[in-house]
Amino acid sequence: MTAPKGITGSRGAGSGRRAMSFARASFYGFLLLAALSWGYLLLGGDSGLDEFSSSKTWGNASRFLQELAGVDSEVRPAFLSLSRWVDTGRLAYQTLAMSVLAIGMAGLAVLVTFLPGARNVGSGELGGGFSLRWRLLYYLLRGLFAVTRAVPELVWALLLVFFLSPGILAGAVALAIHNYGVLGKLSSEVVENLDPAPARALRSAGASNLQMLVYGIMPQALPHFVTYLLYRWEVVIRTTVVVGFVSAGGLGRELRLSLSFFHYTDVTQIIIWYLILVLAVDLMAAWLRRLARFD
Repeated sequence: MTAPKGITGSRGAGSGRRAMSFARASFYGFLLLAALSWGYLLLGGDSGLDEFSSSKTWGNASRFLQELAGVDSEVRPAFLSLSRWVDTGRLAYQTLAMSVLAIGMAGLAVLVTFLPGARNVGSGELGGGFSLRWRLLYYLLRGLFAVTRAVPELVWALLLVFFLSPGILAGAVALAIHNYGVLGKLSSEVVENLDPAPARALRSAGASNLQMLVYGIMPQALPHFVTYLLYRWEVVIRTTVVVGFVSAGGLGRELRLSLSFFHYTDVTQIIIWYLILVLAVDLMAAWLRRLARFD
């Protein structure tokens, strides 16, 4: 027996109104928060909007840009000196080495831990039975992923320079610890969304848990892992300047020293080197991703 059209229509309209009312409430809440934020900027006494729009601020910005460009400088700008390019080139090489070392350490650590960090592996859904050890390992790794990615790279670097000598190793380890948590979470979530049929087929054929993970899950998850690894490398080369500010080596430390001694043309040269490094790493990572997809 079918329900009357009026009743069915009223139920559908009611559910539609509820869904629409939630969407409207979310939109109105966003508008309210935006209005409050702009109201604080426009009416707040300590928002800094007055200083931002003052002629003094823009005059200081103009003078700072002129100093970066070496306009009316009493000494020869650093970016016009070949010897300075050679010196900062060595620091750029150290910065690149720091990024490669960091993403390499993070990638190796994630490669051996992201499978047991997946929920369906820890619970035995991917063809295996429930194991208390796998379940405990899952919670341990998920907690480790959360802690390492929750603490910024700068904080890790500040902690590491207390017992590691300042240099690219301390910066690389700090970057690797933070990116281990990021890559671990992303890679584990890839495993949680995989098709369980190949792993279950291997399990039914008599494969062990290790064989099931290596031959049934790893081939599906590895391309995603490589893609995430290359994307994080692009991020790491940008964040080397942050850890360099705490004497972790590379261009970041030189940038801090140049700012401290008001060597603004040196700052310009270091920024140019960072642009070169970022562009080179982006192009290299894009080429490697295309190569991985081609294979």
